[in-house]
Amino acid sequence: MTDQERRHGRDESEEERADRMWGELIQEVRVAQTGVQILFGFLLTVVFQQKYADLSDVDQTIYIVTVVLGAAATGALIGPVSLHRLVAGRKVKPQAVRLASGLTQIGLFLLLATMTAALVLILRVATGGGRMTWVVAAVVVWYLVCWYGLPLWSRRRHTTR
Repeated sequence: MTDQERRHGRDESEEERADRMWGELIQEVRVAQTGVQILFGFLLTVVFQQKYADLSDVDQTIYIVTVVLGAAATGALIGPVSLHRLVAGRKVKPQAVRLASGLTQIGLFLLLATMTAALVLILRVATGGGRMTWVVAAVVVWYLVCWYGLPLWSRRRHTTR
């Protein structure tokens, strides 16, 4: 790649760019979908365990919130697939890519909330309700650094104006 190509990016039409971005988005969504679906599947089994009845009202509420967040994350992360299927061939791919990207961002935020709530519940049960706020906070900060901090830093540092 020449210096000039590096400076000016790709020579692609709006449709070609949308095709490329769609392929990249779907690969990203596949990773997130797998994680949220596995987590959601495990969450669904908890209510059928005998120990569930022994949970405090607070822990049961945290569990219900966690399941609802997981369901919402699953919906948002599967949404781009349905969107693509329903608009395929309608010549709206650039708009579909923007909408699917928004759904994916919402899904990742909901996945962050689901994982945080699940961690709170697990640590409360594992420690008998002990205070583990700092552990949860540290993990959430780690998620934020990995999912948002580093990507935003990289975008800012490496984007040419």
